Amino acid sequence: MRAMYICMCNAVTDHAIRRAAAEGVESFAELQARTGCSDCCGACESEARQCLRDAVAETRSVLTFLPSPA
Repeated sequence: MRAMYICMCNAVTDHAIRRAAAEGVESFAELQARTGCSDCCGACESEARQCLRDAVAETRSVLTFLPSPA
């Protein structure tokens, strides 16, 4: 699957946002701190927020299918 640039100013891709969510990032402020996404012109903010929401939801759904540690 090819990466799609979400934030052109800081070269942040959808893959980078999904990776950040998988590593525990859940808020947009955390995403900005980690990636620099949408901290320049802000044109990508709505797309970045949606991508993060989707990635967090996907990460949570995957975690519910994993067995609980004994």
